Amino acid sequence: MRCPFCRVDQDKVVDSRSSEDGAVIRRRRECLACARRFTTYERIEENPLRVIKKDGRRVPYEREKLRRGIERACWNLPISAEQIDKVTADVEAEAFEQFDREVPSKFLGELIMRELRKLHQVAYVRFASVYKEFKDASEFMDVLEEFLKGRKSDKPDA
Repeated sequence: MRCPFCRVDQDKVVDSRSSEDGAVIRRRRECLACARRFTTYERIEENPLRVIKKDGRRVPYEREKLRRGIERACWNLPISAEQIDKVTADVEAEAFEQFDREVPSKFLGELIMRELRKLHQVAYVRFASVYKEFKDASEFMDVLEEFLKGRKSDKPDA
């Protein structure tokens, strides 16, 4: 570590402590050339996940943006904040598990639709209508029919 005072890169560590719940290590150092002390902080270098949009742009992943989309789909429905948090966490966990640096927005959208389908049918249809960018009512009806077919196959035979 280069001394901020004399620019010599020979020092010794006088004290080390973890801070910020163990996410950062604070080190007090003493320069062997000028004997002055300075503090350095060591933290994990994060490679944030990026989202590849439909048009090819790459934007930083934002958990809050994901959560807002799910909240909008669940607006005015009997769905708790905890349920929304769980859907958000499940989608995020799967995305981070399957992708290291970049995740396609299509993958995220499909995951959200899968989770909302399990949670509430209206939330699923609301999200699908925005995500799939319907051009007309027939596209909307196709998604509804697909949903209803899936529900019939989920029910046990009587």
